[in-house]
Amino acid sequence: MLTTAFVPGSPNWLDLGSPDIRASADFYTALFGWTFVSAGPEAGGYGFLRQEGRTVAALGPPAEEGAPPAWTVYFCTVDADRTTELVEQAGGRVRFRPFDVLGAGRMGGYTDPTGAGFAVWQPHDTVGLDAVTEQGTFCWAECYSVDAETAKAFYRSVFGWQEQDVPIDGLMYTVLTPAGGGTADALGGIMQLGPEQTAAGTGSHWLPYFEVSDVDASLATAERLGATARISAMDVHGVGRLAQLIDPHGAVFAVITSATSGG
Repeated sequence: MLTTAFVPGSPNWLDLGSPDIRASADFYTALFGWTFVSAGPEAGGYGFLRQEGRTVAALGPPAEEGAPPAWTVYFCTVDADRTTELVEQAGGRVRFRPFDVLGAGRMGGYTDPTGAGFAVWQPHDTVGLDAVTEQGTFCWAECYSVDAETAKAFYRSVFGWQEQDVPIDGLMYTVLTPAGGGTADALGGIMQLGPEQTAAGTGSHWLPYFEVSDVDASLATAERLGATARISAMDVHGVGRLAQLIDPHGAVFAVITSATSGG
């Protein structure tokens, strides 16, 4: 379960790179009830998505010119420069080297050896998101990989994550936990992409999940607002009811009513 007691290796930030910030803000605020607050003229269009005054995600232009619209999961680090070295040593690619974001923190962006993009956030004044796991907030990070074993070895080297393989509906799923954490500290998972998915052109990527009270209602609302379902609403035993979506600009995300959420 994600918490705001961020430790090294846990997700502590999430943002969406979009070619149309206003349209994306309108979509997600209508879907989740968020508000969008600009970070100011010096931020290049970047701003914060908030729920009841608390930052639950962020939105801005793509981090790299020509990059497709996508959500980026950031993982906590105490030393972004050292993490960059570990990424390179483990066979990952540095998309952009760490740099300071005003006085808020230090960030770097990478691609794992299987092609999934991610980033790190080294906190300064901004520790991370203000709320997670609650209704309407980021609650789980999932890596779909064309080579799950290579991905696991890479992230193990970079973050020291602990792994537990569990069967879910006939498929093997690897649950990830920060170094030294217990079962309750699980942050996300890694799953092998199937041949049908790769044949359809799906590559490795990180997928953020947002907790909602009613997956079917959220799916219907998202489709009315211009999204398409990548996976229609389905029940997963012991996990909850979930759906995966593609937003109007092509960024993928998921919604879930967790089995333990009481929703």
